[in-house]
Amino acid sequence: MIHSMTGYGKSVLQLPTKKITLEIKSLNSKNLDLNARMPSIYREKELSLRKLIGKQLERGKIDFSIYVEMTGEETTTQLNKPVVKQYINQLREMVNGDETELLKMAVRFPDALNTEKAEIDENEWNTILAEIKVALSRIETYRLDEGKVLEADFNNRITTISDLLEQVIKMDPDRIEGVRERLRKGVDELKEKVDENRFEQELVYYIEKFDITEEKVRLKNHLEYFLSALNSEDSNGKKLGFIGQEIGREINTIGSKSNYAPMQKLVVQMKDELEKIKEQLLNVL
Repeated sequence: MIHSMTGYGKSVLQLPTKKITLEIKSLNSKNLDLNARMPSIYREKELSLRKLIGKQLERGKIDFSIYVEMTGEETTTQLNKPVVKQYINQLREMVNGDETELLKMAVRFPDALNTEKAEIDENEWNTILAEIKVALSRIETYRLDEGKVLEADFNNRITTISDLLEQVIKMDPDRIEGVRERLRKGVDELKEKVDENRFEQELVYYIEKFDITEEKVRLKNHLEYFLSALNSEDSNGKKLGFIGQEIGREINTIGSKSNYAPMQKLVVQMKDELEKIKEQLLNVL
């Protein structure tokens, strides 16, 4: 069962004084590329979070975000009253103004506010961590559903290539006969007498250069191997990519050897199907 690298998972947690929104997005990438955004209070947990997300999602360009919206009266910022009073007294000596206006000016000056470094609450973090795992589970489900769509598409396209290969196999005798006739016609047009035995020997040698028996067998095996790998328990996009390269190599060789327009049309169709497979393989985990 294959998994797509494209996915999205979200979970929202309501705590007594804050609302926490967790989001995980992923796109295709050759390796694991994880970008984490979170409030500074949770930064000490970033390394363990990276290990957790990397282990579960394995590969892809991943954006992980923690958004915090305060809904209660909790705050770590306190007014530095002695400093503010000194500022007001100094301002009063300079200007005559309303007390409220002086206060507004004073709180803008340095050290007017004290911000204590918030300490993470382990119980709260354990609750958040459980919700992160929920979001990871949702993105996994998303990836699996996307993988099923890709799998169906791959099956259809491999089946199409197999059908085109069968047409190539059926057409091959006519192709060889066509090559033979063109050579015979070319010799006849020379209006020269030739040694028939020597001609047949040269003909066999020439036709062997255009023989695609091995390519047909290998291509059929590669197509079967692709489907086998596709239906395995593990999702391995890189392996499928390597098999796709081998499929392309055999198709190209058949095309270069065919020397027969009807067969080359079939080869072009096979190449088109394979190109679409390769494009989609970039999204497979």
